[in-house]
Amino acid sequence: MVSTSLARRDAHDVNPVHRKRFATLALSAIGVVYGDIGTSPLYTIKEIFGTQDIATAPQNVLGALSLIFWSLIVVVSVKYLLFILRADNKGEGGIVALMALAQRCARSRPRLVSAIAILGLFGAALFYGDGVITPAMSVLSAVEGLEVAAPRLAHWVVPITLLVIVTLFALQKHGTERIGAVFGPICVLWFLCLAALGVHGIAQEPGVLRAVSPTYAVDFFVHNRAQAFFALGAVVLAVTGTEALYADMGHFGKRPIQSAWFAVVLPALLLNYFGQGALLMLHPAAVANPFYHLVPRALLYPMIALATVATVIASQAVISGAFSMTREAMQLGYLPRMRVVHTSRSMSGQIYVPWINRILLVLVIGAVIGFRSSDNLGAAYGIAVTGTMVITSLLALVVARFRWGWRWPVIVLIGAGLLSVDLGFFSANAMKIASGGWFPLALGLFVFALMTTWRRGRALVARTIRQGGVALEPFLQSLAEHPPHSVPGTAIFMTADPGQVPNSMLHNLKHNKVLHERNVLLTVETLDTPTADADERIALHDLGHGMYRLQLRYGFDEDPDVPATLLQCGTVGASFDLMDTTFFLSRETVVSGHHAGGMATWRDRLFAFLSRNAMTATAFFRIPGNRLIELGAHVEI
Repeated sequence: MVSTSLARRDAHDVNPVHRKRFATLALSAIGVVYGDIGTSPLYTIKEIFGTQDIATAPQNVLGALSLIFWSLIVVVSVKYLLFILRADNKGEGGIVALMALAQRCARSRPRLVSAIAILGLFGAALFYGDGVITPAMSVLSAVEGLEVAAPRLAHWVVPITLLVIVTLFALQKHGTERIGAVFGPICVLWFLCLAALGVHGIAQEPGVLRAVSPTYAVDFFVHNRAQAFFALGAVVLAVTGTEALYADMGHFGKRPIQSAWFAVVLPALLLNYFGQGALLMLHPAAVANPFYHLVPRALLYPMIALATVATVIASQAVISGAFSMTREAMQLGYLPRMRVVHTSRSMSGQIYVPWINRILLVLVIGAVIGFRSSDNLGAAYGIAVTGTMVITSLLALVVARFRWGWRWPVIVLIGAGLLSVDLGFFSANAMKIASGGWFPLALGLFVFALMTTWRRGRALVARTIRQGGVALEPFLQSLAEHPPHSVPGTAIFMTADPGQVPNSMLHNLKHNKVLHERNVLLTVETLDTPTADADERIALHDLGHGMYRLQLRYGFDEDPDVPATLLQCGTVGASFDLMDTTFFLSRETVVSGHHAGGMATWRDRLFAFLSRNAMTATAFFRIPGNRLIELGAHVEI
């Protein structure tokens, strides 16, 4: 991918074109990747002190700032930027890409591969929960600035939030490249304003800078005990967006993301958090909304407008990440086929999935109407993020052990450090399940059930077809002994099992009593890498008697285009004239049955529903309709 190859170039490449492209990617990354974490100052400190009733004494303020400071350093800078981003799958990131990479690394250990699949799918499911909560929480927190500027406008907060959210999702079809180009400069302005506000606050109370010492974080726990532990559930709000950062790596590349963080995002965030802390040390009553109380009165309305735009950007990070993860899961067989729209000619990772966009919009609107304030959503925020963070750490450790060859003592040492932080955040957020954390958790469990049902259902369909099918070898022997009538041209029979005779071929022989001069059994495979190398894309085997087995391989981040790939088959000794080629495909209609080793009835029905509404294989593989013959079959699972 263009973005990935550029990401591997040095930022100081002597080629000015490369430098310009790198700067553009870094700017777009600020506008898309860091929108979520960049708007955390709107609500993090307010939630730490507001929901746990922790006194805004100077020692507590310094302790909370110290926790935020070291969370940003350890979780974002060290864990994600320096460790997790190394675990890329041919330049692609995100928990699904990481799951596929970890499974490939542990291929010789079947039990570990199964455990990795369960962990990865559950982490992916939780990410969708985060994709619902983040837009609702971010936009609500920005619009709530109206309550500070003009309390009489408080009843307009929810309607304005809904209007902003609907507009955001309507813009998705234009793609992250165009959105990033617009959002990038705005987000840079946002971070500059964060830094300026922070410097203004720090100048009034420079002693707040003492919070960089971890001793204040330790004192915070010593003096507040249980309340300090519960406060971790709010501290984690400062690092939300890290999973979206990883998922969007394929959109912009590793190095632009890293450079944007260390050069712009991290300094601006730290300055603003410390500025809010300085304000609280001088005016403890400002805890009701320390971010907006830090803003000079004359600039309050412009800042509310800028914050609202910034939170739209924040939502973009998880939305684009959800699009990427959906395509990966779909190609790997964990979700039904859906329409994917490419929104950039230069970067194949920038996509738009209309179905996911609509579902997210409905769920986000439901979250805003149901919770109605960022304080209420604060209880729901975090459980999905921290759960995914724990799973990401575990999968990355598998990659470090079996791909990078790290020794067990190193794995144990680093794993203990990362997981102690992740599990601490997760445990604190688990305490909030009853007060709102159930919402993203319920969404995650539903998506997990959907993904595992689709995967298991496809396996049962394949098993049923295999049991009722005909093995290829004896069929070929029968053809040699009793050749049927032959007609000119090429017939391509699509099949998922290269060892079986396609049902479409059997039906063609049964009803038409003929075969073509050249018959190709085509299998399309999805690899556990984002892209297929040129030497593994096409494999052709001559089976004799005019029969061929053709295998086309695509990565999970590619869109299969069968006709286009057939035109490249001259490299393996075969050429296709698509005007003289007919595609045969068997379309299975799934019905629920009662078989040993099957699924529960509700899962059978769910799978049948998903199967009926999935994008057709012919559209997915871009088979031309005027060269296609489909033959139906009922499959009972």
